[in-house]
Amino acid sequence: MSLYWFIFHNLSHIFNQKILNYLAHIYLSGNNPNIKIGGFIADSIKGSAYKEYPQEIQAGILLHRQIDWFTDNDNIFKTSKLRLQDQYRHYKGVIIDIFYDHFLAANWSKFSNQPLIEFSQDFYGLLIDNKSILPPKIKQMMPYMINGDWLTSYATLDGIESVLNGMNRRTKGISKMDLAIKDLKKNYQDFDGDFNEFFKKLCTFSNQKLNEINANLQG
Repeated sequence: MSLYWFIFHNLSHIFNQKILNYLAHIYLSGNNPNIKIGGFIADSIKGSAYKEYPQEIQAGILLHRQIDWFTDNDNIFKTSKLRLQDQYRHYKGVIIDIFYDHFLAANWSKFSNQPLIEFSQDFYGLLIDNKSILPPKIKQMMPYMINGDWLTSYATLDGIESVLNGMNRRTKGISKMDLAIKDLKKNYQDFDGDFNEFFKKLCTFSNQKLNEINANLQG
């Protein structure tokens, strides 16, 4: 069974939700373990079902939703989508999510003093320790994520190309996402510049929301 089998097998779920940028959401969730868990499972929690979880996990879920809203409405993110060919249609946002997680992983030392492999292993351990409270879909996915080390897999172009090729197969060629690796290589510096400018803004936004969350939790 291939590294990305689970992702491709659940592709329709992925295209409706932003589960391809796990690394960014975990990073932006800060140091609180419960907020990290909430940020990670958020796409599996629909509507007001988040209220069934402990307060700190609720906060992580809501933070994730705010980050997605910010991303979808940001002009830099929209510019990145415009750099892609029209043939990708509504898949453009998914492709840029993948590209941005690549730049985060590839340039991790710019954003964290903790090595990415150590950060990843710490998070996998957090998931294992809290498996009992995770949604069923997350429990099903965990072994594939941990064994394949998804959080570091986007650091290389080969890893990105494998993901895009697999996604194109799952859409029977309709998405043409296998061609997006050419867009990334051709406009690598432009996408890199977009990401760095966007991520600074996103970090500022996310930190502000985290401060509000922590103030409310302490209050």
